[in-house]
Amino acid sequence: MAGPMLASTLFFLTLLVTSAQAATTAVICPSDPYLDPRNDPCNALGYIANNTLTAVAFAYVVLVVLIQTYQIIFNGGKFMLSMVIGEYIYALGFAFRFALHRSPDSLGIFISEDLMIVLSPCFFIAANYTLLGRLAGEIDCAHHVLLPVRRLTLIFVLSDVTTFVIQALGASMTTSTVQSSATLGLHIFLAGLIMQLVSFVFFCAIYARFMYKVYSEEQDVCKRDSKQHWNNDWRTLAAALAVSCFGLLIRSFYRVVEASQGFRGNLSTSETSFYLGDTIPIALAIIVYVPFWPGRFIRNKPAHPYNKEQKDLSVSTPSIV
Repeated sequence: MAGPMLASTLFFLTLLVTSAQAATTAVICPSDPYLDPRNDPCNALGYIANNTLTAVAFAYVVLVVLIQTYQIIFNGGKFMLSMVIGEYIYALGFAFRFALHRSPDSLGIFISEDLMIVLSPCFFIAANYTLLGRLAGEIDCAHHVLLPVRRLTLIFVLSDVTTFVIQALGASMTTSTVQSSATLGLHIFLAGLIMQLVSFVFFCAIYARFMYKVYSEEQDVCKRDSKQHWNNDWRTLAAALAVSCFGLLIRSFYRVVEASQGFRGNLSTSETSFYLGDTIPIALAIIVYVPFWPGRFIRNKPAHPYNKEQKDLSVSTPSIV
C-alpha cells in the first residue's frame, strides 16, 4: 500500500517541478517578493511563510515520527507503516516551507511543499483503514464489521490510492500557464478531495456501527481488559482510532472548502487558516498513536473473514465425553 503511493508521490513531484520550470518563464515577478505577497502573481501561497510556526510544526512532526519509528521497530505494528512513511513526507513538506520563506516566488519549491503537505494525509487515512480490520480481529469481533474485513480494507485502501492519484493529477495540471487547463486541474483536484472525504465519512460510519455492535452485543469483549490498566485496554486503542479519524475528518472538510474557493480564496491565502484547519487536526490525528501505539495492543495476524455461524455452532454443539 505505502509503496505505490510513495512512488506516485515522487512521480508527480518530478512532473510538477518540471512543469513549474516552464510556467515560471511566462510570469514577470516583482523585484521585492516581500512587499505585497497577497497580490504577487509569482507567490503561490499568497503570504510569506512564518519561520517560527514552520519550525514548531516541523519539530513536532519529526518528534512524533521518530517516536513511532522506534515503536514500530521495538513494539511491532508494521501494519501502521504507511502512517510512519506519511509522517516523514509531511515533515519534509514543512522543511520546504523554510525554503519557501527565503524564496517565496519559487514555484518549484511551492509545488514540492504543497504536494507533500496535501497528499501525505492519504497515508494516515490508509493506516486507519488497516487498523480497523486488525482491531476487529484482535477482539474476535470481525463479524460486526459491515463488510468482510479483508474486503473492507481492500476497498478503502484502493479508494485511498485512487483519490490520491486524482488529487496528484489535478495538482500537476494547476501549474499550467493556460488558464483553462489550470482551472480544470483545480476541479480535478477538488473532485479527488471530495471523493476522499465521502469515502472516509463512510468508513467512519462503519467504524461507529462496529463499536455500537460490540458494546451492545459483546459484553464479555467489552469487559475483557477491565482488570488491566487503561493504557493496556483495547477500548483505549479504539478511542485513539476515533480521535485520529476525527482529526482527519476536520482536515478533509477544510481542504474541500479551501479548494472550492479557488486559487486565491480566503482560506488558501491565510496561514492562520492553514494551521487551524490542516496542521492542528493532523497533529491530533498522528500524536494520539504515540502513547497508544497499536503494536502494543494488537499482536494478531491479519484478520480474516469471520464466520459467526461457525462460532454459534461450536457453542451450541454438546461435547462428547
